[in-house]
Amino acid sequence: MTGHVATRINVSAGPKVTSDAKVTSDPKAIAETKAASEAKRGSRRFPPVAVPDLTYTPAVEAATAHLYERVKTVIPPVEWPFFAPYVKAINELKKERNAVILAHNYQTPEIYNCVADVVGDSLQLARLAAKAEADVIVQGGVHFMAETSKLLSPEKTVLIPDAAAGCSLAESITGADVRLLRERYPGVPVVAYVNTSAEVKAEVDICCTSSNAVQVVESLGVDRVLFVPDQYLAKYVASQTKVEIIAWKGACEVHERFTGAELRAYRDADPSVSIIAHPECPPDVIAEADFAGSTAHMIDWVKTHRPRRVVMVTECSMADNVATETPGVEFVRPCNLCPHMKRITLPKILDSLIHMREEVVIEPELAARARRSVERMVNLKS
Repeated sequence: MTGHVATRINVSAGPKVTSDAKVTSDPKAIAETKAASEAKRGSRRFPPVAVPDLTYTPAVEAATAHLYERVKTVIPPVEWPFFAPYVKAINELKKERNAVILAHNYQTPEIYNCVADVVGDSLQLARLAAKAEADVIVQGGVHFMAETSKLLSPEKTVLIPDAAAGCSLAESITGADVRLLRERYPGVPVVAYVNTSAEVKAEVDICCTSSNAVQVVESLGVDRVLFVPDQYLAKYVASQTKVEIIAWKGACEVHERFTGAELRAYRDADPSVSIIAHPECPPDVIAEADFAGSTAHMIDWVKTHRPRRVVMVTECSMADNVATETPGVEFVRPCNLCPHMKRITLPKILDSLIHMREEVVIEPELAARARRSVERMVNLKS
């Protein structure tokens, strides 16, 4: 069955400002004020720590040698002396702060392989965030992921090393948009892709990820659902179920750039090549792929099938991460980078742990409403 696409509703509401409020539009001043406030708040709960020496010494080389073994096929030797001091410092400071680093599959190899405690797709990270035995969670991912961790672990301090690490999907819809959709389609349940803000999650019935979107939609036991915000994931779900899908028109800026013609060119060059794609891709891309699935499912497919050559149609850092775990598989990289994921770096992770900066804070009433939709997803039996 073909999914239906709703007309995009654009709602803009300006900030509420009281008459005696002092307002500045200077981005630098706003950033400095925010940093000072966060530093003050963090210092009340966490003792200060010294900035570590980041010199690459024989001791640092020896301490990180086992980690470089994991990534030597994807990180050139000339680059390791820059990364190694940060890796050592972060791994030591994690213990001091009782912190855990959750890294999405799109993080760069030096983060994914060398400092992350937990790696996975959005669903895996959401489930593990709720179980993390730590005082601090550092999110190696984008802002909506950090918000999800905070929703599921409200008692923990959740840090996002760069608060500007956004997401084109999360930015494509607001809570006000969802309320207007409910007015237009009364009684129709709303499923939100987890790539949304807490404000949106607070307005929907249940969340989903690309791993479980079909399961979530069918769990509602209805004939049709509203699906926000990814139009292409919605079309993929519609192709896998008899439930009518009414879709929002958002898109991932990484996956929407892939084309079916591009994949046919790879196939023409090597008819034996395997092609696997993320369901955030347009339908013509999915049609050319041998397999479509979430990042976790794509990784499992490669590990299970061990193709000679494979094109991974998704953010290209993931191919580097999978390559370290699947020797003998040649990865063809149609490289579309996510600029938001790439805002997370080792220096920023270290800075966040030293100064306890960029803490994710969600207003309690909003958090309670948003948490319900996420927990409904997490509690579904897989």
